Amino acid sequence: MAAGDITVFNEALEYMLDGGWAGTDTIRCAILDNTVTPAATTITPTLGDFTEVGTAGSYTAGGISLGTWGGMLTQSGGTLTFDSTTNPSWAQNASNDIDAYWGLIYNDTSLTNQAIAFVQLAGTGSTGQAVDMSAGSLTITWHANGIFTIS
Repeated sequence: MAAGDITVFNEALEYMLDGGWAGTDTIRCAILDNTVTPAATTITPTLGDFTEVGTAGSYTAGGISLGTWGGMLTQSGGTLTFDSTTNPSWAQNASNDIDAYWGLIYNDTSLTNQAIAFVQLAGTGSTGQAVDMSAGSLTITWHANGIFTIS
């Protein structure tokens, strides 16, 4: 894995194909440290399975809203695109965490905060490398073709 790669959890793919979430459900992006490394094969992944960076400085618990499930999905020519017009961003702040490793996309409306996908913020390999949010701002910029597609 390399920085910027999006990985969709296997359980989320199954859940999406099974009817999944309501169109009005709120989808968010939280920032995780390296206490627990996410993997596509994580069984029933939720926000609570991982450790968010500390709530301080410009980071608030739960991260930033990306929009609603229904507003983030489009279909064209047999390809489903999951995308957001919001590129989550956190300003540099001396009180911010110094060990941000992954962005976690999850359903904030579901009772368990079911995880959908994650993105490695820096480095290569399965463990990545830390981003120091106290030394600079952090922005996740989604690919122009969408966060992910299913065809």
